[in-house]
Amino acid sequence: MRFSLALFALAAMLPCATAQELSQPSVFGTHMVMQADADVPFWGTAAPEAAVELRGGWWKDAVTTQADADGAWMVRIPAPGPGGPYSIEVVSGDQSLRYEDVLLGEVWVCGGQSNMEWTLGPGVGPGIANWEEEVAGADFPQIRFFDVPHAIAGEPQADAGGEWKITTPENAGRFSAVGYLFGRQLHGELKVPVGLLGCNWGGTVAEAWTSREALEAFGEFENGLAQVAAMTQGDAGGDAAFRARQDAWWKGLAGKDPGSGDAAWYAVQPSDAGPWQTVNLPGQWESGPIGAFDGIVWYRRTIEISEAWVGQDLRMSLGPIDDYDTTWVNGVQVGAMHEPGNWQTPRQYDIPASVVKDRMLTIAVRVLDTGGAGGFAGNAGQMSLEPTSIRGQARRLDGEWLARRGAAIQQVGQPPSRPNMHQNMPTVLHNGMLRSIIPFGMRGAIWYQGESNRTRAYQYRRLFPAMIGDWRRLWGQGDFPFYFVQIAPFNYGGDQGQAAALREAQTLAMRVPQTGMAVTMDIGNPRDIHPKNKQDVADRLARWALAKTYGMDGVDFSGPILAGFRAEEGRMRLWFDHAENGLESRDGEPLSHFQIAGADRVFRPATATVEQHEGRWTLVVRSEAVAEPRAVRYAWGTADEPNLVDTTGLPAPSFRTDSWPAWPNGPVR
Repeated sequence: MRFSLALFALAAMLPCATAQELSQPSVFGTHMVMQADADVPFWGTAAPEAAVELRGGWWKDAVTTQADADGAWMVRIPAPGPGGPYSIEVVSGDQSLRYEDVLLGEVWVCGGQSNMEWTLGPGVGPGIANWEEEVAGADFPQIRFFDVPHAIAGEPQADAGGEWKITTPENAGRFSAVGYLFGRQLHGELKVPVGLLGCNWGGTVAEAWTSREALEAFGEFENGLAQVAAMTQGDAGGDAAFRARQDAWWKGLAGKDPGSGDAAWYAVQPSDAGPWQTVNLPGQWESGPIGAFDGIVWYRRTIEISEAWVGQDLRMSLGPIDDYDTTWVNGVQVGAMHEPGNWQTPRQYDIPASVVKDRMLTIAVRVLDTGGAGGFAGNAGQMSLEPTSIRGQARRLDGEWLARRGAAIQQVGQPPSRPNMHQNMPTVLHNGMLRSIIPFGMRGAIWYQGESNRTRAYQYRRLFPAMIGDWRRLWGQGDFPFYFVQIAPFNYGGDQGQAAALREAQTLAMRVPQTGMAVTMDIGNPRDIHPKNKQDVADRLARWALAKTYGMDGVDFSGPILAGFRAEEGRMRLWFDHAENGLESRDGEPLSHFQIAGADRVFRPATATVEQHEGRWTLVVRSEAVAEPRAVRYAWGTADEPNLVDTTGLPAPSFRTDSWPAWPNGPVR
């Protein structure tokens, strides 16, 4: 059986150095879940014009295809319904790749910024609400997770690394909480395997996840696109050349920083043991005895562990470290973050059993801060040590440590960086991360992002739908489902309506076919941009999928959405979609956070009451201060936590009836 090739732009993404080798991107691997009831794409590289054969799997006879002149190959194999496990072998000449324990099921991409990246347990964040119980109960062999590692690139990359993980209590704490909980709900309702492709990075903007081709329609991104192109073309060696400069710089610290050289402050017994000062972690060193200082500060702590932990693999979490770190245990380097721009990224390092030879562990962390505040920037719950194989025995690492100044920044200089290339430049995450999993067969995508585009809400009205269309074009699966989370209430300093306008842009995105929005107006935290209640977020996304993608009857999936309005004498009447059974207050209190304005465009607090009118449920909004109303706004404050819901308790998003500037002196659109 032979299938025709559909190689799109694959050949252009393939590095010449590997063109002679049989290979596939890392998203193909043991334990993977592939999309059931679909034509499943397999692709990779081989010797130019070599035959490639796929054996095993769910197909009866071997499938053969041929690499093109650049070594690129692709074949699509029709898949039956959910099932497995299967073994798959890919063979070309005397080379082969083998994947075991492959399942067919439902595959979803989990994209966005930090609220999607936020892990179930401590890692990226301190853990969600009730994380201990969630992690302990995460024993689902048919739910698999693949995390795309953080990577930026000026051109599309064929592979970014990563591996498939089975959901166990040992692994699940490091999964995207929203992604895992969404997948768990699908698995529970559909009774099929679920594969989750995590592709997210905290603090990132939508244009970073969008291709050059899509962004070229936006004049606003011309400069950013030109910068990325210039940086990519100016460094012919690309990432490899940068890594070489980076490695040389860090190795060179041995001659500049006393702790990195012969004194070996990372060792169990440094040759120069003092003077060290006592500090409390987490905390940035400017607030402690180290004081104002840019450069290297060393931290040390010796702890005694349980005898049961000796000879076990351990996992150490240190929270975010500002800016760079290198970490040793018992004199052995166990981890490092030398990539620029990761001062908010929590550190989590695995300690091999070979290092854990007895009950005493000496932890040493070399922190380099290049400017501003430096040190351990997380919270106490993010610092812990635990065995990977023994549940519920995490030991806290916050508290007293020893600290000592190393070399100042003037002595070591700045570490290498890609000139101005960072994760929020246009296209760089699309190129470095997303393209490595396109066109892996999947059912749809869930997305939690928008906070970082808040100040450009009107642009987001066009950018977000363009990004959705871009993904759909490249995947080649038509209008696959794309469900997203509306940003939650949060007290953004100085916000005058930009956050509400961004939420409005997200509501407008539901005009794009096969999309849906999970509203979070009732489950945010005005004091925390990362609300811990990820369970309800995932539930609301799953409701959209179960009702609209899988056709499950009786699943309520949306709260009230403003459908129309009119001005009446002394009041405004509003009606809604998804309110067939009524409108309610979620807390039994009067409906809150309504404002009304007349021709003067000055919004004043208003009351809202539910009335059944002309066969539908409506809201009547009025204020004695506005005799002739023209417009209503609901929950237009950045941190408003309103209470309008449908009869199932699903909330309405913030909305407005006017097209005036969304904030004082804002643009008119």
